[in-house]
Amino acid sequence: MKPYLRGDDVAELQVRLSQLGFDPGRVDGVFGPLLDRALSEFQRNCGLETNGTLTQRTLIELRRFSPTSGRTLVSEARDEAGFGQPQRGPIVVWGTSPIVETIAQLLPDVDFDAARGAWSVEQVASHANAVSALGVISLSQRSETNGVHLHYWASYQSYSRRGEQLASLVANAISRDEVAFRVEVTGMALPILRETQMTTLHVEHSEMTSEESEQLSRAISRAIRNFFHS
Repeated sequence: MKPYLRGDDVAELQVRLSQLGFDPGRVDGVFGPLLDRALSEFQRNCGLETNGTLTQRTLIELRRFSPTSGRTLVSEARDEAGFGQPQRGPIVVWGTSPIVETIAQLLPDVDFDAARGAWSVEQVASHANAVSALGVISLSQRSETNGVHLHYWASYQSYSRRGEQLASLVANAISRDEVAFRVEVTGMALPILRETQMTTLHVEHSEMTSEESEQLSRAISRAIRNFFHS
């Protein structure tokens, strides 16, 4: 299988289609199956050859129908309404953090294998997409990180509302615990957030004592359970 096309031009195409009500998925600059389907649907509606390719005639029609003022993207509207989450599979837990296995043990319906710690981001994302994962939790320990950083998908003109909600819920759970952690929530376009099709949270944390590790694991897993299974 050839790698997907990527770039700002792809992101612009996603934005134009989404503004017109064709759902290409989130605006991530990746020409994947959802964008192919949305482009084909647009071509069909315009009476053009339905081939999922951005031809000159397709581009002319896109520009002709594109709104002159800002409109809500259909992908964001679906995400906010809760319709953009067709997955009903497990929660995939992955990473190189010392607490990754503990968190996997504290969560229900988990897809975890310690051997996957050596997997690339692309392999993990491909696996999560293949099993229609309900969510993905990625964890890493970084010596240069101060406290706990929680990242959800955000790029171009789009972001994951559910990802932001999950990150905020986890941040609140950590802040309420007895052991004080410095917590930051940031939208980013990290590969693990870009390549996965479901709600994904990437957690980066500093080195911790065993007590802090236990505390952080409980807080994170509790918030994740509440978010996905309440």
